[in-house]
This record gives sequence, structure tokens and C-alpha cells, in this order.
Amino acid sequence: MRYLKRRRRLEAEAPLEDPLSGVANLFDASVVFIVSMMIALFVAHNMLDLMNPKAELTITKKTADGGLEIVSRNGKEIKVQKVTDQKLGGTGEKLGAAYRLQDGRVVYVPD
Repeated sequence: MRYLKRRRRLEAEAPLEDPLSGVANLFDASVVFIVSMMIALFVAHNMLDLMNPKAELTITKKTADGGLEIVSRNGKEIKVQKVTDQKLGGTGEKLGAAYRLQDGRVVYVPD
């Protein structure tokens, strides 16, 4: 009998665990999971150059209305150019020649 009374006394003195500590642990685990999924997405699409500040990057993007945009990044400078099918006129200088190969690729040869 004495043993049972001693055990009850020890249980009464033990501090209660906070029920929200388990929720906090789940939140931490979900943040780690989300960050790892973002890194996996970048690696899967070979887009790690987006994070490299020294990389030069050019992306061609088709907008919802069917237009094309060329997004180019050189260091911290980002430039967006819209491509249109309108004819342009003006003066300029010849920079080189472009040739279409039999397989469909286009090769630019500077002068």
C-alpha cells in the first residue's frame, strides 16, 4: 500500500506538458518541408541561376493574351522587352547575318 501512495505523490508533482508544443513542432516541420520542395523544384527545372546574383539569364515568356516577352537579367538589372508583330522602320547599322540550317536552327554570324 505504501508503494501506491508514493507513486501517486510523484505523479502529482510532475509538471504537465504544454499541449501546443506538438503543434509548434508540426509547424516547424512543415516549414522545412516547404523549403525543401522549393529547392527540389529549382533543381528539377535547372533554375538555380535565378538565385545566383552573378549569372546572366534570358527567359522567353508567353503572356495570357498571346504576346511574347523577353526577360533578361544581368546581375541585379532586370529588363523586360515585349515582342510584337508590327513592322518597324528607321535607320540602323548592319550587325551580321542569320542563316537557317536544314534542321531548323538559326545561326547568327556577326560581321
